[in-house]
Amino acid sequence: MPQRLSQADADCAIAQALDVVGDWWTLLIVRDTARGVHRFDALQRELGVSRKVLTERLRLLVDAGVLTREPYQERPVRHEYRLTPRGRALLPVLIALQDWGDAWVMGDGETMATTEESSREAARVHALRGTRVPELTLPGADGGRHDPVAATPYTVLYFFPGAYARQESYPPGWSGIPGARGCTLESCTYRDRLADFTAAGASVHGVSTQRPDEQAAFGESERLRFPLLSDADLELTAALRLPTFRAGGAARAKRLTLVVDRERTVREVLYPVTDIEDSVRAALAAVRDADGR
Repeated sequence: MPQRLSQADADCAIAQALDVVGDWWTLLIVRDTARGVHRFDALQRELGVSRKVLTERLRLLVDAGVLTREPYQERPVRHEYRLTPRGRALLPVLIALQDWGDAWVMGDGETMATTEESSREAARVHALRGTRVPELTLPGADGGRHDPVAATPYTVLYFFPGAYARQESYPPGWSGIPGARGCTLESCTYRDRLADFTAAGASVHGVSTQRPDEQAAFGESERLRFPLLSDADLELTAALRLPTFRAGGAARAKRLTLVVDRERTVREVLYPVTDIEDSVRAALAAVRDADGR
């Protein structure tokens, strides 16, 4: 890969970073490895890139410490490519690019916690139906890490922008962002219908990009009886290419719901969510329909 740095760029962290990930293909490789695509042939199919270019870019990312090569077969020896901690630190960069593209390239630049049903963003989210949730864990309010997909036949994963125990904790201008309000109502509605979901064979997990301590305070104040999981590091958001917006200096999940089976396959997608109580009813109906109840 040709070097693009001049001597004047030696102390510029932006230029130094772009020397590693400034090429079109390198960030797309990071994107797809975050999605759970780890093997050479699978990456080539996903990206449509030549073997020569892919080999060069993978070597660059391994040399830069962004990816690591891990053997998965002995005869012949074959390797998977997985993100290192340095590589996972790039996930907020990917989400920021996606957020900018959703808002300014495919949208009108308005800060929104939702979208139009006819938008390409909505189509991207609905395309998750039939795909698998990668195996990863997220921090919980109890201090441990948890699989977002439960061992029950189904898991309802509802993603929400943010909910706080105290009203003054919300970011400035929160109520003026379309789709941002209603997180407390959503969590409390799932709380009140939890027995129905349990009877239908489903666990309920709420996911936001808040810190676990913020989620714990909210869960305690509202007496929630199901886990809230923190995607503050954007691992699940990047893996599923979920839409975000920025508020209070942080990336926030747009409100959407996934119904996932025990094999980690997404069975139903609810997005955009415009009527919160109706979305909870729709999630329960999706679980019952999937189970033939």
